[in-house]
Amino acid sequence: MVATVEGERVVKLRPDPDNALSRGYACPKGIAMADVQNDPDRVLHPLRRTPSGDFERVGWDEALEDIGRRLKRVLDERGPESVAWYMGNPGAFSYSHTLWAKGFLDAIGSPHYYTAGSQDVNNRFAASALLYGSPLIVPIPDLPRTSFLLMVGANPLVSHGSVLSAPRVREQLLDVESRGGRVVVVDPRATETARQFEHLPVRPDSDAWLLLSLLNVIFGEDLADHDFLAAHTTGMAELRAAAGLHPPEDTEARTGVAPERVRALARDFATADGAVAYGRTGSCLGRFATLVVFLLDALNAATGNLDRPGGAVFGNPPIDIEDLGERLGLATYGKTKARFGGFPDVLGNLPAALLPREIETPGSRQVRALFVSAGNPVLSVPDGDALERALGELDLHVALDFYVNETNKHADYVLPTTTFYEREDVPVALMSFYTTPFIQVTEPVVEPAGEARQEWEIIDQVSRRVGVAPYSVGLLRQAARLGVRPSPRALVDLLLRTGPKGDLFGLRPAGLSFAKLRDKHPHGLVLEDYVRTRVLPKKVRHRDHRVALQPRQIAGELSRLASANGESPGFPLRLIGMRELRSHNSWMHNSPLLMRGGREHSLRIHPDDAAEHGLEDGAGARLESKSGSLVVGVKVTDEMTPGTVACRTAGAIAAAGGSRTSTPART
Repeated sequence: MVATVEGERVVKLRPDPDNALSRGYACPKGIAMADVQNDPDRVLHPLRRTPSGDFERVGWDEALEDIGRRLKRVLDERGPESVAWYMGNPGAFSYSHTLWAKGFLDAIGSPHYYTAGSQDVNNRFAASALLYGSPLIVPIPDLPRTSFLLMVGANPLVSHGSVLSAPRVREQLLDVESRGGRVVVVDPRATETARQFEHLPVRPDSDAWLLLSLLNVIFGEDLADHDFLAAHTTGMAELRAAAGLHPPEDTEARTGVAPERVRALARDFATADGAVAYGRTGSCLGRFATLVVFLLDALNAATGNLDRPGGAVFGNPPIDIEDLGERLGLATYGKTKARFGGFPDVLGNLPAALLPREIETPGSRQVRALFVSAGNPVLSVPDGDALERALGELDLHVALDFYVNETNKHADYVLPTTTFYEREDVPVALMSFYTTPFIQVTEPVVEPAGEARQEWEIIDQVSRRVGVAPYSVGLLRQAARLGVRPSPRALVDLLLRTGPKGDLFGLRPAGLSFAKLRDKHPHGLVLEDYVRTRVLPKKVRHRDHRVALQPRQIAGELSRLASANGESPGFPLRLIGMRELRSHNSWMHNSPLLMRGGREHSLRIHPDDAAEHGLEDGAGARLESKSGSLVVGVKVTDEMTPGTVACRTAGAIAAAGGSRTSTPART
């Protein structure tokens, strides 16, 4: 982006035509950040909730002293495992916020780390832990070189890519077709992306059966790459046996996809010169979400398209996030178990849906103090009513945010934070997802508005008041005892300079540093033309350096799949969510730019279903599931497959968010 600044105010944002990757493109939400930056509703000073439930302005020192005093009392009386942190989606786009929040919990010794990942992407990381031995080993589609892209539950023309960084993704997808290749979109709805390319309609929550039937054909017709499987995987025989139980003729009743189309798709995928299966939010939100992601990667492996040009490839960023995560102790899966259900942590995350029980249930590890940063879990986490009720039982509730929202209106304090135009940044967590290897660093363009502070600065000040240093690495905590507390900027510069493309503090003059990227490459730097391949043995963290195609957890999921019941008596329809170009999760709806044109939510329904239920376009309907109901306008459209309805507010009655949660519903 290019920011036009007058005085200390960002007055305009526009795409940067000189950016090395985006070349003058930006999504509407990026441009609309000017509305957030200057929003009169933005929190610009520390706020303290009064006994009446209103908020009053308070000074930073007074707020931090009270928070520190109350937090120390909780720690002394209930122990470190009584403190929790919830971080929303925007936290992933700030390297310092993420590291300091987790570092704070690690320093005090609490396992209670929750993020928006458990509503969206953690199954991707869980599958990676099972397949490759680390949740941070995540393959991405090699869009610049593929000839066959199979996308399951992804709508990149609207989402702009997810766990995939491709600033001009539409052009890259069109280029696949211009090279004579294919883009096939698997989705219950003819999404914006599906309408542009090939659409394979599928019934909601049936992706696992579809992928198993594709593998059934590939193994049954001897289309698998046996040399690759023998050299780089274990468990091939078990995977083949599991797929053998799901011929396309048997899965049709589940998926709605005709056997002949499944067979043709499997043959074309297996024989393409570089093919890749890729899934995103829709594939992450069903009852078998981790199994689905596992099967997507298994399909790539079975056809020899893992770690191959045009297939699923592994990024090679200038800051090795995989190695960094392991050194920081963040690359975990199952290191910690949830108090209820025994669910394993994923990258330190526990399921956010458990937060109400964690707060309300007495015993060891009961949560008594909660910090929420850049999040609104009352809206975005399943059963928000239960969480809202539980928040009232906390001894301390602190929020770090731009706004007073449905969650932090219950907080004791709301502390103002900076936008990314008010701080430096490096996209550390995203660099391994670029389809063209790339890096860019940014400096703040304006001073923090009001009294806003960066999240890491706030966390550091709270940490000092309870006598800890907010670092996950013990060595850094030891350094803090000697008075040395490295800032995020110092750490990221160190990691960059000592990384594979760093300048080694002058020993490699052509290498990178934060200052060099800032001064010589203000529009970003393309590091290589393509993502490297033939790196799989170095990536896999299992002792044998092979991809595991049949972990015991997956065997358990396959058994559960075999007994799954697809019927929901009294609920004849399936409800899914959907993405919208001008809507961003639970925030940015204060932006006039994004709210133009009457932004009314509507229930999208196929004409046949509308006729059966007596619904008319533009009229209203009551949509009901086992979790709740709402009244919503109706949009009759053939973009829906019969039996499926879509609503942007699906989370309100499905107790889940995102773009393909399959919930039985009726109108």
